[in-house]
Parts: sequence; structure tokens; C-alpha cells
Amino acid sequence: MKMHPHETWRAIRGYALVIPVLAMLLVTFVVPLLEVVRTSVTDDEMQASLPNVAAALRPWDGQSVVPAEASQALLLDLPAAAPQKLAALGRRLSYEDPKANSLLRLTAQRLKSGATNLAEIDGRWAQPGTWQMLKRAAGPYSSFYLLGAFDLRRDFGNGVKDSYETGGLYRNILLRTFVIAFLTTVCALVLAFPLCFFISQSSSVIQRGAVLIIMLPFWTSIIVRTTAWIVLLQDRGVINQLLEASGLINRPLPLLHNRFAVIVVLTHVMLPFLALPLLASMRAVDHRLTDAAASLGAGPLRAFWSAYLPQILPGLAAGAMLVFVLTLGFYVTPALVGGPADQTIGAYISLFTTGTGNWGLASALGLVLTVSTALLLALRQTLTGFAKDQGAADR
Repeated sequence: MKMHPHETWRAIRGYALVIPVLAMLLVTFVVPLLEVVRTSVTDDEMQASLPNVAAALRPWDGQSVVPAEASQALLLDLPAAAPQKLAALGRRLSYEDPKANSLLRLTAQRLKSGATNLAEIDGRWAQPGTWQMLKRAAGPYSSFYLLGAFDLRRDFGNGVKDSYETGGLYRNILLRTFVIAFLTTVCALVLAFPLCFFISQSSSVIQRGAVLIIMLPFWTSIIVRTTAWIVLLQDRGVINQLLEASGLINRPLPLLHNRFAVIVVLTHVMLPFLALPLLASMRAVDHRLTDAAASLGAGPLRAFWSAYLPQILPGLAAGAMLVFVLTLGFYVTPALVGGPADQTIGAYISLFTTGTGNWGLASALGLVLTVSTALLLALRQTLTGFAKDQGAADR
């Protein structure tokens, strides 16, 4: 069936309106995400500085005798390597062995001075572990950073094993990040649900005023809100002074720079993100369904589960997921009110990008968060659909 020219032109104009949005999505999300994936698997420092060594080590299984071609290639490549490229390789190898950078620089200097025996320059060249480290960096792509994000490394004799350099550091940080995000979501839900239920049952005047109060934090900087909580929670802050004046405590309570402060402040910051979609769902509830369930003999809990909850579940799930995902990547609040044991993965990503320059590990950690978020969204969609089907079956 052929379309009328006028309808064709109208369809083209409709698609044209979507092009700017798609272009912005491509530039601000898809391209950066692809760059994060590329950076997390790129391991090309050795190929850029010692190309012949990288080529000689790639066929090696990592367990047999080190190929003589690799030693000969190192004698040729190392003296000729550009200082900037050699420094980049030294930084990459130092992620596995802090002394690797000095080993490369010392060996390069001695080779330029006429030395030809690697083992005499430094005994570490006679150790298989040194060459295994070089093979892991042979590139141009590897799983080094992705494994490192889980405190793992490739061992040529035993496959993938725990990395002794980190000792479970990043696994603990990831677990801590998810625990903080979960606790923040639960606390925000406990506060938001009765609040939104009360507002939804109130008059239109109270509803408008309550929505305005909920939205007030959006008009204030996160730094300002966090600083206000520091004033409240510090040792000589408002809360401790009131408790001391009332005689309830004899010395200040440790309310700041701990997990308690992080959860409290994050809950305050994230509460509007959960309250607004939940309130919108509650205001759109068809109370005739709950009344019908009650008239058919369902008790309050059964009516809530079968008639009320399925109607508010989309808003509840959307708000909870929004809070959880935003908290996963939050950086400012834990850095200001948390202690060293309360920093989330965002702080370490910032450290690796702006401090140590370890973009590979920063990208790998960011990719872990991205994949985790995608899996959580898929789980949320599945559970929401299951709850809707269960509610329909109960009705």
C-alpha cells in the first residue's frame, strides 16, 4: 500500500525531530561507553615501546623456557625505545611489580653503555616471573585490567588466580559500594512510602505544598546540603551539643566520618528521587480496585498486595532503581562525610583517572558498574512483570 506524499513528508519530519536526540545520545552515551570498553581491554604499551619483544613473547606459553628470540629482541628494542614510551611501559608494569620501572630504566642504561648480558645487569632477567610479566603486557589487548577489577590475574600455570598485589581490595570496594547503595535505597524507601501515602490521601492544597517541599533540595547544591550535615553531625555540632545539654551523653558521639553519616546524608540527598515517582504512582491509583477487593472479602494485607501494590509498583521500582543506580556512582558525599573505610568505587575511579593515570583500571571498574546496572535494570523489569502478572492472577 503506497503512502500519500503528504503522509510521507509528515513521517520524514517526525523522524527528523528524533535525529537530534539520537545524535546527543550517540555522542554523550554510546561513544563514551565504547571508549570505556576499549580502554579497559587495551594493553598496548609494550607493543608501542618494545614491538619485537612483544612479538617474540606472544607464541610463548609462559611455562617453558623463555625463547631466545625474546632476549635478543630486548637487547635490540630497549636501547632504541623512546623515553616517553618506555616510561609508559614502566608505569604499566609497575601495576604488577613496583620495581619493574626501575628495572627497565637500569637495563636500558646499561645496554646503551655496551652491556650485553641481561642476567649480569640484573638477576631478575633470569627469573621466569619477569618474562611472564612481560608476556601479560604483550598486548595489544588483554584482560589484565578487567581481571584486576576483581583482584584477579592470569597465571600461566594455574589459570586465573587471586592477585597478591591487591589482596582483595577492589572486591571489597565493590561489595562496599553495593551495600551502601542497598542500605540507602532501603532507608529512602522506608521514609518515602508513608510520606507519599499520606500526601496522596491529603487535599490538593497539601499535595501541592508537599511536592514543593520535596523538590526544594533540587534547588540546592549537593555540596551545600552535605556541608549542612557536617555542621549537624560533627563532634561539636548541633546534634551532639543538644544531647550533651540534655544530659543524655557525657562526650560527643562519633556521628561523622563513618558509615552512619554516609547512609544518613545519602538518604537525604536521594529521597526526592524516590518520593516523586512513588507519589505520582500513588496519586494515579484506582481505588475502586482496592474497594472491590475489600468487598469480596480480602483483608487489608491481601487487598494491598493484590490490588494496591501492582498499581504503584512501576513508580516504586523506578524510584528505587534510580536511587540505587545513582548511589552506586556517587562520589562527593562519601568523600566528605565518610571515613577511609566508607569510600565507594567512584572515589577510586577518580583517583585512577586524575591521580595515578591508570585509565585501564578506571575504565574496567566503570565497566563493572555499567554492566551491573544493566543487569539490575533487567532484573527489575523481570520482577515488575512477574508482580503485575501475580497481581492480575490474584484479581
